Amino acid sequence: MAKNKLNKNWLHDHINDPYVKAAQKDGYRARAAYKLKEIDEDEKLVRSGQVIVDLGCTPGSWGQYVRRKLAGKEGGGINGTIIGLDILPMEPIADMHFIQGDFREQESVDQLAALLQGRKVDLVLSDMAPNLSGIASADAARMEDLIDLALEFSQLHLKPGGALLVKCFKDMGFSQIVEKFRHEFKTVTQKKPKASRDKSSEIFLLGRGLKQPAEN
Repeated sequence: MAKNKLNKNWLHDHINDPYVKAAQKDGYRARAAYKLKEIDEDEKLVRSGQVIVDLGCTPGSWGQYVRRKLAGKEGGGINGTIIGLDILPMEPIADMHFIQGDFREQESVDQLAALLQGRKVDLVLSDMAPNLSGIASADAARMEDLIDLALEFSQLHLKPGGALLVKCFKDMGFSQIVEKFRHEFKTVTQKKPKASRDKSSEIFLLGRGLKQPAEN
């Protein structure tokens, strides 16, 4: 009974969620688009001409937002490059390159290299989260693993002045993750957008300006 009540409460909240309604109206695939929109409006992350990689991009609302920001090229198309990677399939988004696969595996690495053509990345986005088991220590370890992957990816591909934005949870090894960010980036900012549900411990970490190895 308790589970049914919980599901009904969630459904009620979801149906009446202003961001869910806005996503339907604006044509976004998920309400998550407004989290990125708010952070971007604060931090001016997405700019014309950039190379942007979206890790764990499915279902694609962050990619949709970025594409709209980069649109405006004469004759259609975008000013910039957007590359999305995910293990799960994704419905295509105009002007966005999509690699379905694990970015730790060589095949995906080769596909990414072909798209980058030697260019470094301006902005890495990650809205990735683990499948939760309900066991706090295991979930924290899984979350940290995903953040480590995003950090490793950024070390390999990000421009020195580039930025990495990742999703974290305050109750999942957050202080260790913040320390890792401070080790790698010159400035680290915590962002809790209004579109992030109040009940959620979700928070976003933004790292800007990779430290050179000597500065670590």
